[in-house]
Amino acid sequence: MAKSSIDIAESLSRLSAATIFELRGEWRRLHRMPPPMRLSRDLLMRGITYKLQERPCGDLSKSILRKLERLNRDSQASGAQKSEPPISLKAGTRLVREWRGVTHTVLVHADGFEWNGRRFRSLTIVAREITGAHWSGPRFFGLRKRAGCSVESAEGEHAEA
Repeated sequence: MAKSSIDIAESLSRLSAATIFELRGEWRRLHRMPPPMRLSRDLLMRGITYKLQERPCGDLSKSILRKLERLNRDSQASGAQKSEPPISLKAGTRLVREWRGVTHTVLVHADGFEWNGRRFRSLTIVAREITGAHWSGPRFFGLRKRAGCSVESAEGEHAEA
């Protein structure tokens, strides 16, 4: 085994026993900047491991870096969809949906949802119970929009506080 491989292996074994504070310090040393906020231990380890290997083994090739930059520019230019923010429903909100002539009302609780006197941990399970098919619960109740379509806000006819 080459000397650099042994050094990397020793560094990695030392890192596996390090605390999160020690990992953040190592990140600062290697990256010359503080780690991103709330970065998990696993991602800290991956970033540190990459930097430790990058020095003796080399960085990505120029052609790969150009390709990544081009892909990034293309995704920004095409207006690639950004992920939607998580749905935040307050306890006490009522979601109303008509399905095949029947009006269904779901009451939002702090720890789940209530429909027909039964408690469920997710809105998707409620949608499956109502339809008998797999649906996205937020989409079924009009809380998410379909690609290319507009949707009424949660304060519209779909939900009432």
